[in-house]
Amino acid sequence: MKQNHKLLLTLAAIFAVAGSVFAASEPTALQLVKEGNRFVAEASKGKVLAFESERSILGLTPTVWTVSYFDADARSKVAEVKFGSGLKLDVKRPWHITGSAKEADIIDLDKVKIDSDKAQRIATTVQLLQPFTLKQTQLWLQRGDDGLAWRVRIWAAKPGKPDAIINVGEVFLSPTDGSIIRADLHIERLN
Repeated sequence: MKQNHKLLLTLAAIFAVAGSVFAASEPTALQLVKEGNRFVAEASKGKVLAFESERSILGLTPTVWTVSYFDADARSKVAEVKFGSGLKLDVKRPWHITGSAKEADIIDLDKVKIDSDKAQRIATTVQLLQPFTLKQTQLWLQRGDDGLAWRVRIWAAKPGKPDAIINVGEVFLSPTDGSIIRADLHIERLN
């Protein structure tokens, strides 16, 4: 019930600003940091741990993002600010079973030269994907097996069945220069 309520709030916020979605471009992940700073403790401002979008709805560009900040006063040391089309939807300090964030996990934003819009553009122009109609993406900037990287998950329309949207995999990119670290694409899923 609580999750349905949050989903309805998220959808209401997105549809409330639907006119602006088409009139102006969506804010990028890095643009949301400044806005998110308004909703976190003074000591947390600019101390970003990760960015995560939800799967895009209207085209390739995601409209819903969560920016995770380091918060020394929170139980798990994380404060999350959720945005829909650039508007704050929620602020929470979740409890994580996997442990607490550390100050060493903070992303040096000065070294992030590739923002979410460029990461999406690079990932969706991979030659292997060119014959297909790409429909949706979901992005993360976080630390993983590849170090700090953009992870872009991509969905495409099945040829001959445009309503059948299939997850074709992920592309991992360097946030400093946009080079592709690795691609885990499965276009055979479109057959």
